[in-house]
Amino acid sequence: MTQDLARRWQLLAIVLVIGFLVWLLAPVLMPFAVAAMLAYLGDPLADRLEQLRMNRTWAVSVVFFVLALLLVGSLLLLVPLISDQVENLIHNLPHYVDWVQNTALPWVQRKLNLDPDTFDTRRLMDALRAHIGSVGAVATTVVGKVSRSSIGAFMWLTNLVLVPVVSFYLLRDWDRLIAYVDSVLPRSVQPTVAHLAREADAVLGAFVRGQLLVMLALGLFYGASLTLVGLSVGPLIGMVAGLLSFVPYLGFMVGFGAAIVAALVQYGDWTHTLLVCGVFVVGQLLEGYVLVPKLVGDKIGLHPVAVIFAVLAGGYLFGFLGVLLALPAASVILVLLRYLLERYRLSELYTDAGPDDPVVAQVDVTVKTPQGAGTANADVPAPRGPGGEAP
Repeated sequence: MTQDLARRWQLLAIVLVIGFLVWLLAPVLMPFAVAAMLAYLGDPLADRLEQLRMNRTWAVSVVFFVLALLLVGSLLLLVPLISDQVENLIHNLPHYVDWVQNTALPWVQRKLNLDPDTFDTRRLMDALRAHIGSVGAVATTVVGKVSRSSIGAFMWLTNLVLVPVVSFYLLRDWDRLIAYVDSVLPRSVQPTVAHLAREADAVLGAFVRGQLLVMLALGLFYGASLTLVGLSVGPLIGMVAGLLSFVPYLGFMVGFGAAIVAALVQYGDWTHTLLVCGVFVVGQLLEGYVLVPKLVGDKIGLHPVAVIFAVLAGGYLFGFLGVLLALPAASVILVLLRYLLERYRLSELYTDAGPDDPVVAQVDVTVKTPQGAGTANADVPAPRGPGGEAP
């Protein structure tokens, strides 16, 4: 085995060990991952304060004080609003149930020519009573989970305390940690890793900061617009739609469906239903043509299908931590894939023309080069025979 090949196997082993440790420790990594994200978001502001000749510890303290003020202000503003909206939703819940039973389900039965007893609530209650004997077992299971949930609650409170503490120390020592990681990298791969790290930083900066602003803007727009339309639960629907907008079309679909139902239950006319449709059409146009291009840009380039797959795969592999880090991780993976694609295009596997294929040489074809590869839409001549003559 040559020295270069041995070095490659060593690097692969290191990467696999790190990946295995991350997968193994995923249940306890969530507070550290959240803390790292907060430190990453606050590092540019701390660096700017350092440029004003402020000590790093004082700069981090100022950043934390500003973040704490924003958090407390948001809680003071949102908690009463959310409480009122949830109370309003609970108050109107019987109306929603009545609309589903007496309006929506009969309409579905008529349109689909279903048996009138298909959605009979009385039959559903009879079936529930028939299986009432299993309620005891279910209750026993629930009690067992509740008794074990005290440990979960303790871990949740511990994580809640850990996040700001770890964030403070990570933010204070962020530049030193980056320099240390750079110093322990193998010198053979350090330039490549540094280049990829800069590319990933640009992508993550565009995504994290931009996507948060997009979510905030959409939440405010949907909440204010649905309130102006007259929906009593408009702010709550707007907040939910804004929070879910990090997955393409999920926030739109959930918010649009909930708003349509709310409009039909509250007003029962076409005017408010069409107004709700107009709000979400404008919201989609605003997101696609103004917010995302201006705030996020085209540096990420993730297809909506790739985004959905990343969120589902992250949730399946690492639970809530995977959902939280799915899109940032997908953005970094995209940077790596672009780098590998460029390496492939510079390799002999891609550039070497190879010997002429005698079968292909006998076929008269004209190949179109793809857009962006050399001259766009240029015709490539058909292959020549062994003697140079056209087949």
